[in-house]
Amino acid sequence: MSKKIEIGVVGLGKFGYALAESVKELGHVAVGVDADEAMVRRAQAVLDQVFQADGTDKKVLEQLGFQNLDYVVVSIGKSMEASILVAMNLQELGVKNIWVKAISPEHEKVLKRLGVHFVVFPEQFVARQLAHRMAVPGILDYLPLGEGVLVQEVKVERWAGKSLRDLNLPATHRVQVVAVKREGESRFSFVPRPDQVLNEGDVLVLLGHAEDVLELPH
Repeated sequence: MSKKIEIGVVGLGKFGYALAESVKELGHVAVGVDADEAMVRRAQAVLDQVFQADGTDKKVLEQLGFQNLDYVVVSIGKSMEASILVAMNLQELGVKNIWVKAISPEHEKVLKRLGVHFVVFPEQFVARQLAHRMAVPGILDYLPLGEGVLVQEVKVERWAGKSLRDLNLPATHRVQVVAVKREGESRFSFVPRPDQVLNEGDVLVLLGHAEDVLELPH
């Protein structure tokens, strides 16, 4: 596994707790802070360290060493003011990467003006993922990277008998084939060879901007 990263989470509600839990499942270090005793007690069995403290207090964050963590995620309930205060305190402490859960467009606007590294709307993110999964057959993921990046499974039909070099999809359609699963096989082969000839029924995993991937005749 690559180098472990250390992530701090300020606010252990539904989003903050789920994020910290996922970080742990991936083999990294998660440190949580929440003022609510019940939230702290729930997280103690999962996270590396959990503190019951006021996350809006800069001195508390400094004493807990949050300035030394690789990332700090701010996930404070419905209080825009508290969230902004924590973000500002983290900036003053010199935290390298500050990610904040936003609760409104106005909140997002303020956070971006503050120079927060990443702002997320969990509900909007999930809603977009679900909409694309329902609307696009074979979709694996929809990544909101500016213009929207799509990862989609497609079954080979017209491309049978051709190699990936013949298709040259990165140059002709701005789409990359990142994995191939042969007809009848259960596992994907990642980073396929350019000279690999495709057969009807093979499954490809394509990566590219949504409009490019969806327009491909495969």
